[in-house]
Amino acid sequence: MTRLIDDIAPLRFGDPVTHVYNPLVYAQAAHRVYIRRYGTGTREVVLLGMNPGPWGMVQTGIPFGEISFVREWLGIETAVKRPPDEHPKREVEGFACRRSEVSGRRLWGWARDTFGPARDFFARFFVANYCPLAFFEESGRNLTPDKLPALQREPLFAACDTALRRMVESLRPRHVVGIGTFAARRAEIALRGMEVSIGRILHPSPASPIANRGWAAQATRQLIDLGIRLP
Repeated sequence: MTRLIDDIAPLRFGDPVTHVYNPLVYAQAAHRVYIRRYGTGTREVVLLGMNPGPWGMVQTGIPFGEISFVREWLGIETAVKRPPDEHPKREVEGFACRRSEVSGRRLWGWARDTFGPARDFFARFFVANYCPLAFFEESGRNLTPDKLPALQREPLFAACDTALRRMVESLRPRHVVGIGTFAARRAEIALRGMEVSIGRILHPSPASPIANRGWAAQATRQLIDLGIRLP
């Protein structure tokens, strides 16, 4: 985590980006608990998301960090600082935030309903984001990393590729599964030549009409089709 923070610290972003949040810094306390509790040793499967969502990791420092699941199922709640340049329409309230991230609620709800206690899920799985940064336009609109101009995107992706390789070298998973097309494609690029299977499942975003038709059941089928055993 520290190496990724250092690698992206010199990067600068401009139009259409006006504000950049790095939860690895201002929500570092919660993220460190997450890594220490659930991200050490080896794992069979890494589920890889894109980047922090405004009502998830931006608030809690945990990938797909829907507040109620982070607090009640993962058992994590810490003080969260505020980013140094905060957008007035995208305030960081930490665990006091009343908004709920649908993608995180679906992902962690599936994990809980499938595996039971968090320790049973994390015995085999780990959840991470490819990019740790959240980007906002002047209007407050969330901008995903794939929409960044090439000159801003390329050095960021180089740093994130390196961090992903380091994580895979540490966790030694058999499978890295992108949650959505973007994450799967970045995994294919970053992990080329490594002995790991790359796959993809549907992203649980409510913006996807397909995901709104029973995301959990679809994700389960897709994981089984990738050769991943589920309870």
